[in-house]
Amino acid sequence: MIQRPPGRISKVQLWGNQGEDAIARRPHAAQPPKKEGPRINRDIRVPRVLLIDETGEKQGIMPTEAALEAAEQAGLDLVEVSPNADPPVCKIVDYGKLKYQDQKKKAEAKKKQKTVEIKEIKMRPNIDIHDYQVKTKAMHRFFEAGDKVKVTLRFRGREMAHQNRGMDIMNRVKEDFDEVAKVEFEPKLEGRLMVMVMAPR
Repeated sequence: MIQRPPGRISKVQLWGNQGEDAIARRPHAAQPPKKEGPRINRDIRVPRVLLIDETGEKQGIMPTEAALEAAEQAGLDLVEVSPNADPPVCKIVDYGKLKYQDQKKKAEAKKKQKTVEIKEIKMRPNIDIHDYQVKTKAMHRFFEAGDKVKVTLRFRGREMAHQNRGMDIMNRVKEDFDEVAKVEFEPKLEGRLMVMVMAPR
């Protein structure tokens, strides 16, 4: 039996053990990471752009190369601000400063965003003056923080026969907070609970 000399090892990997039916596969090349933010300077590869100079004046449509030269002469960057326009709109700005201002705006907007919570204040039909003042002081804090308040008044046993007392308390709360809060959910009896929801104005 004639032995064949060992062949050279190919760089192409053979996957599986199917002889002639084996499929040769090359490893996929990793995709280059996508850049975030607008295209700037030499990354702008369209033939023409509508240029806005560093003073905010429109300079009209011109070749991208001419716009790049204008940005270089000003010592600034050419930034694509409206990529979907025809032709795209580019502006001459300090990109580092623009990026910083954008980040600052986003941080401020995030700080202003607040999840509105519903705080619950529990009362009784025969609540005393001191306890009422403590509860309303807490409600003031909640409204100042931008939260809604759910006032719940529980009736026990024979107290169900005096639901008008509960309504009197709810009306008193509405009057006391009329300047700072509005009623979103009018007082309503749910089983043994009378419920009202108020939101800051």
